[in-house]
Amino acid sequence: MFRKNNGHLQNNLFNSLNGMDSRLAHKLQNSWAALFYEHVFCQIDESLFVPLYSSDNGRPNFPVNIFIGLDLIKHLKEFTDEVLLDEYAFNYQISFALGLRTLGERYFAPRTLYEFRSRLYNYSLEHPNEADLIWGQFEKLTDHFIKVAGLSTSEGRMDSTQIMSNIKLGGRLSLAYDVLVCGVKALPETLLNDSLRIFLKADYKTKFLYQLKATDIQSRIQMIINHCVELLQLVERHPELIEIPAVQTIDRFLKEQATFNEQQNQWIAKGDREISSNSLQSAHDTDATYRNKGGKKHVGYALNLTETCADDNPVQVVTHFDVAPNTTSDVEMLNQSLPTIAEQGVKDLYTDGGYYSPDVVEEAETHGITMHFTDMTGRKTSSDKLPYSRFTIEGKKTIVLCPANHSPLRTSFNEKSGVLSAHFQLEICRECPLKESCRVKFQKKDTVLHVNQKALTAEETRMKITNREERKESTSKRAAIEGTNSALKRAHNVGKLNVRGIVKCKLVLGAKIIAHNFRQLARFFKGDIRKKVIKKLSESKQGIPVSI
Repeated sequence: MFRKNNGHLQNNLFNSLNGMDSRLAHKLQNSWAALFYEHVFCQIDESLFVPLYSSDNGRPNFPVNIFIGLDLIKHLKEFTDEVLLDEYAFNYQISFALGLRTLGERYFAPRTLYEFRSRLYNYSLEHPNEADLIWGQFEKLTDHFIKVAGLSTSEGRMDSTQIMSNIKLGGRLSLAYDVLVCGVKALPETLLNDSLRIFLKADYKTKFLYQLKATDIQSRIQMIINHCVELLQLVERHPELIEIPAVQTIDRFLKEQATFNEQQNQWIAKGDREISSNSLQSAHDTDATYRNKGGKKHVGYALNLTETCADDNPVQVVTHFDVAPNTTSDVEMLNQSLPTIAEQGVKDLYTDGGYYSPDVVEEAETHGITMHFTDMTGRKTSSDKLPYSRFTIEGKKTIVLCPANHSPLRTSFNEKSGVLSAHFQLEICRECPLKESCRVKFQKKDTVLHVNQKALTAEETRMKITNREERKESTSKRAAIEGTNSALKRAHNVGKLNVRGIVKCKLVLGAKIIAHNFRQLARFFKGDIRKKVIKKLSESKQGIPVSI
């Protein structure tokens, strides 16, 4: 049964703080723990977690805000669970941050915390179309941080980075072996035949994987595939075993890594180049995908961040994040984020060229957001031709005048294809001094210009990028988010998470990003703000200040 924890709002007359030396009490009140209590613990919305508990049955729950606070402190301090539980039991500063004024006031068994995390995870699995509960908490706390620090959200910057779950990188043969072994272990040993039972031996992996020549790898992969087929045939006789996750993984692995040859009546291993990047990458994390980005191989997920970047902000905080398979393009992640960041009040968004797409620019405009790119993908337009901007075009739908200020004979717009057309007088175009560089095409009776709306959008964007001042501002605004990604990886181990699966990764990343934003808020209260840093740089002439 769910019950809110409001007991911390009323002080106990006989608590550890009252018996503390005044100097130590003052130091505690000025520490991170007091900030955490006021701006995190007291702002945790426990009502979000009501669905995790029965409404009319069972004993009252252990306080949700203490569990959430503990997980945030774990990522703030980078504690292991063992250290976290000891700190909760014996560190008064941790107790103070969680609204407890007497050391040892509330005890819980470690299993209670693990069961709470399990409920969070299972709820997210059962409600895939809803935002997870940690995301809801992230939104509420971030809104509070923004309000307290007086931050502007009208300008934002976005960047993505590659992250990895708690798996190891291995070759195709190692993956095949792990998949088969997981499936073998999941079945009753009495069901296994001798050819499958041998994979349960501890020393067989070394012999199978490492005591072989390079030329034998493909034959070993084929051997594993044959064993996978053998296992699936055994399971067919026992329908209750088909739904076991490890068996489902073998079925997926077989379909992705092999093709059925009807003539030979056999599954044949595919060549390495035939395997999709969305195929299974780990027997222990079925959501992870493969991507080769910038010549580097990545297995795992992509983390996409949006951060405030207004010059007047004393500190900057992350306002939005998303986790997706790393085969997801930056353009796709931006499109998914646009409605949310528009609701947050973002009017100008700064990104690198990987996010560019004419459709993205137009979609952003519908949400009232102006995109600023430091570069853009796609083919550059011909330099010996006049830009489309030399034509007078109204609303990207009607061509009014040509570069020589002549009106067209007729003009039209195809809503379905997004193509604008305009026909001009042949005689006028023949005598025009701009005809060599003009984009119109000569026909028998007239000249015609066909232009797609996407081409107009691309040209507008490219002109902004080639503008030196605008590009300098866009680069300056966007650059520091790469530092945020780096800080998350260094301070919070975001680069290699200790969990597996995209759902668990999202839950853990939500807590880590809240912890990062709290660090920024603590900097604000300590006066360690970007204006102070910029002033020092200017006075020492160590470099040109940029957005932080």
